[in-house]
Amino acid sequence: MGRKVLVLNQDYSAFSICSVPKAFLLVYLDKAELVAESEQFMLRTVSAEYPMPSVIRLHRYISLPYKGVMLTRQNIFKRDGHHCQYCGTTDDLTLDHVLPKSRGGKTSWDNLTTACKRCNSRKGDYTPEEANLKLRQRPFKPTFLVFLREFSGSLEQSWMPFLTKKEKAFK
Repeated sequence: MGRKVLVLNQDYSAFSICSVPKAFLLVYLDKAELVAESEQFMLRTVSAEYPMPSVIRLHRYISLPYKGVMLTRQNIFKRDGHHCQYCGTTDDLTLDHVLPKSRGGKTSWDNLTTACKRCNSRKGDYTPEEANLKLRQRPFKPTFLVFLREFSGSLEQSWMPFLTKKEKAFK
């Protein structure tokens, strides 16, 4: 049961993604309500059958001072589609500082990109222009909604109304 459930805050804004068992527990304990259920799957016990949650809404509003995407290696890879941003390969991927750290480059969304070991080694302590390499996509910091919508893997159709707020395009 590796399916995921979209969790909405009380105001119907996207809050997070959780597992089906966690979502079912929140609904069962009356901490959340079922907004949308899976059309294909049901949860079954020995004596009962329950709809499998697809979208749930929390009964209490949870205030998040900053709802951003954590800067992690896997999130950089997701943002870049698990492709080297110089040559496009999917083999031996690492992270590359576009402006090298030795030249004052920061470890940030705007300066980290996915690179294969070969391109990263070729680039070395140079900028992409100095190493005669061209970035396929400029690094950017995705917003929470953009990250959920574009990079979180498979999205359920029932999630789309809650993930389609107007935002700036990054590509």
